Amino acid sequence: MSKTTAMLVAMFVWVLGPQPCIANAASADARPLNVLILHTDEQRADTMRAYGNMKIHAPNMDRLAETSFVFTRAYVTQPVCTPSRAAMLTGRWPHTTGLTRNNIPLPDDIPCLSELLGESGYRTAYMGKWHLGDEVVAQHGFQEWVSIEDTYSSHFRQGRDRDARSSYHHFLVKLGYEPGKGNKFSRDFASRLPIEHSKPRFLEQRACQFLERNRRQPFVLVVSFLEPHMPYFGPLNDEHPLSQITLPPNFDDPLGDDEPLAARRLREKLLRDGYGKQPLQTEADWRRLIVRYWGLVTEVDRSVGAILDTLDRLELAENTLVLYTSDHGDMMGSHRLLMKSVMYEEAIRVPWLMRVPGRQGRPIVQPVSQIDLVPTVLELLGRPVPKDLPGQSLVPLLDGKSIAEDHVYFEWPDPLCRAVISPDGWKLCLRPNDKCQLYYLVEDPGECTNLYYTGKHQDVIDRLARKIRSWQQRVDDRADVQCAETAPAG
Repeated sequence: MSKTTAMLVAMFVWVLGPQPCIANAASADARPLNVLILHTDEQRADTMRAYGNMKIHAPNMDRLAETSFVFTRAYVTQPVCTPSRAAMLTGRWPHTTGLTRNNIPLPDDIPCLSELLGESGYRTAYMGKWHLGDEVVAQHGFQEWVSIEDTYSSHFRQGRDRDARSSYHHFLVKLGYEPGKGNKFSRDFASRLPIEHSKPRFLEQRACQFLERNRRQPFVLVVSFLEPHMPYFGPLNDEHPLSQITLPPNFDDPLGDDEPLAARRLREKLLRDGYGKQPLQTEADWRRLIVRYWGLVTEVDRSVGAILDTLDRLELAENTLVLYTSDHGDMMGSHRLLMKSVMYEEAIRVPWLMRVPGRQGRPIVQPVSQIDLVPTVLELLGRPVPKDLPGQSLVPLLDGKSIAEDHVYFEWPDPLCRAVISPDGWKLCLRPNDKCQLYYLVEDPGECTNLYYTGKHQDVIDRLARKIRSWQQRVDDRADVQCAETAPAG
């Protein structure tokens, strides 16, 4: 095979992505579409069959993918919880909302999807992890509120009762459990409970009860699972045989001196300290962590299955838009890194499934951003999309058409970074205070070779740097990354 032919084949594989089986979508009823948004915390894309993982036990996610539009290259706006969640629910960039790091409350005057529906007659509910301030308090247009986290009470805004506890806390107390220090149940404690008392099962039950109560009126229900987020422990730790766990292809990438210092320091810390009581020095150490992470995905999958089954039983499925995604990924051994907060693919790329009544699902290979989630849902509901939202509706992609913005952008506050991915597979990360990165994802999907400092791709760097500048002007992003645009020849 010639080099040119090999490159064409590689490009085809990168663009096409894995192909799920697609079934015919049912036609929608006359009544307004319901909306069910299911999202996880820290779930990387390759944790279900539609994204290439044939080993993990996620039959319900797989079932949903079979009748959904599968965005094979879906990306977050910023790879950490609070900024990403705010962008998903408001359709606004982190630098616009001011939520550029964790534990910043979402201002009352920035509307969420539930508020953008206006006086539409929808019954709205938010269940699960919020992480956008005042965790246990109903807000931003959600009429029903089921909370599961007590970790963030110290970050409540002034005037809030920091002794108030989550719905899940009261659920455990009724079961006879006694809270620990600070009158709280820690995440570690909850992760060691039987599955019947776990957070996913608790949310599953509350979600199904909501569907029962609101079966005869339009609804918007958001269910936000904590898992597979740390502490990477749960009741299904032994669900997958260790012998079936494969390490990421880029596990042994050395992260040379041309990679960001922040990533290299994180890797050194993990090698030295591990995570919690889990050492991360050997391949066996990493496999033991990955097998528990997979178990948490399966735990969520079971609850997802129960919620989808309830939709079917109540004959709501044919009139309910179902959207499944995550707020960011997890490195989980790629480059021997863990968690998020880096610009590598495993941290910024997430699953995004969307089952749309009246439309036949299929893979969507165009790279897309979660900044477009709110405009897309609003258009599918026939609601007006505010002109000041920076994103675009992805409905044209569902109809086989193109979209105006075909590049995907990312941001990070400190050390400052702005990044872009092009539809032809190039990725540029500009950092004025750390190493810049350039990858050709078509040939190097594991990002093992930083091309920025080779002196061979200045035309690509210039082209994508102009794209970043143009995007910054459109979204009023004044971060200065100019000094990182020109790569010295190496």
